[in-house]
Amino acid sequence: MSATAHVDTFARDHLPPREQWPEFLYALPELQYPDALNCGTELLDGAVARGWGARTAIVAAGGTRWTYAELLARANRIAHVLVTDMGVVPGNRVLLRGPNTPMMAACWFAVMKAGGVAVATMPLLRAKELTDVVTKAEASHALCDARLADELDAARPACPTLAAVAHFETDAPDGIEARAAGKPASFADVRTAADDTALIAFTSGTTGKPKGTMHFHRDVLAACDCWPRSTLRATADDVFTGSPPLAFTFGLGGLLLFPLRIGAATLLVERPSPEALLEAIAAHRATVLFTAPTSYRAMAGEVGAHDLSSLSKCVAAGEALPAATRKLWKDATGIEIIDGIGATEMLHIFISHDEAHARPGATGTPVPGYVACVMDDDGRPLPPNTVGKLAVKGPTGCRYLADDRQRQYVRDGWNYTGDAYLVDADGYFVYQARTDDMIVSAGYNIAGPEVEGALLMHAAVAECGVVGAPDDERGEIVKAYVVLKPGHARDAATVAALQAYVKQAIAPYKYPRAVEFVDTLPRTETGKLQRFRLREMARGATRC
Repeated sequence: MSATAHVDTFARDHLPPREQWPEFLYALPELQYPDALNCGTELLDGAVARGWGARTAIVAAGGTRWTYAELLARANRIAHVLVTDMGVVPGNRVLLRGPNTPMMAACWFAVMKAGGVAVATMPLLRAKELTDVVTKAEASHALCDARLADELDAARPACPTLAAVAHFETDAPDGIEARAAGKPASFADVRTAADDTALIAFTSGTTGKPKGTMHFHRDVLAACDCWPRSTLRATADDVFTGSPPLAFTFGLGGLLLFPLRIGAATLLVERPSPEALLEAIAAHRATVLFTAPTSYRAMAGEVGAHDLSSLSKCVAAGEALPAATRKLWKDATGIEIIDGIGATEMLHIFISHDEAHARPGATGTPVPGYVACVMDDDGRPLPPNTVGKLAVKGPTGCRYLADDRQRQYVRDGWNYTGDAYLVDADGYFVYQARTDDMIVSAGYNIAGPEVEGALLMHAAVAECGVVGAPDDERGEIVKAYVVLKPGHARDAATVAALQAYVKQAIAPYKYPRAVEFVDTLPRTETGKLQRFRLREMARGATRC
């Protein structure tokens, strides 16, 4: 590793042992970065140096529009607040708490410039969850949207490392805006090493046990220079928008890093409900959309009420894209969704396809810069059309913050993502389930997402989640939790109709032997289905 610029060496000191790291691949010429690298400098100062200073960088509701030069100046002023007023030294972990706003983006870049380590958190986290993040990362400072201050205030007594907190989105004299106004618009960025930690991203909690993942300045740029360049192929004239929070690496990349890497603009929507997102796309003529499959499904029925003629590229990630959702969106808009699988541990998307190579049910092929394989339980590659464990290598990879689960995620240099896949005869990777979501019923391996995909094709189904429920006879049975569309009865006749429909759509043994109607499904703030909560609900259930 290069000589660190971090004065506070907590991050480097708490990396996994080197022998537990994955193998990193830097074969592409665009991945050859210098030893000294600050991703904030490269993305902001570099943009202005390339002549983009007058281009629009960030747009938000209420008429906010910042150019690259204005975003740079704001980030520089906030960096002065961090260093001069708050005492941040390189390597300090800085908690960021806020929705998708221009100030949240400026604060993230300020932390990079000051040589800090950004620890961004989801806006809906409560005091206990914030306490877990602060104590795990030993965060010393926090920049918090004033409207979200209460939960952080409640967490502080249990967070002895958190020495200083400042608020933004406030007119208070001690707020960040007021402090920054008197600071210089230029800042001498810390000359971090390419392998200094830039951010600690916490997993979204689909398993119930979030983990901190550590990514370097080099990793941030690698994420920008692989999938967006080879697969998305957006241009400087595009306007990006979407729903994932900036605290989620899907959102950080898609709504901030990727557009700024190419001189494009990003439209930040603070409360991105499906209706608000549709309105924002129409009002601001957005061209590139990032959101979860559930959001595409929710928006599809409302497309006709909005002018989406500007939209040209739609990206789905975060969870599997059902074929039914892909078709629903394409029928409504004419746009083929670009699917992809990424992971917080990998920073962003590593298997995907472009619009011309989309296949219903298939995620795609490895993104240039990455290699992937489907392995058996002993780490041996499996032949085509055989379900196994997805393993991947590339310029990014898993380094957990002081977590024994590193040994489970990284084996023999491969990142094991926890997904069950098969590779078809054409080399396309086809998602089956999370490896811990495979249902074993009477000796059959059944992928819950496949059953969900069949159910979603039925006209009565709005949403569904499928898990294994304990059963004395079969070990497990397939159980479906179903949210019905308005006008459909929650009765035995609907259960029978759904079961019969699935039997016709996929192998009959995969049909849900138990169906429970619910008002909502448990999801993370990023829209991922929390199947572990459905499994908790299913414990002790009897077969119907």
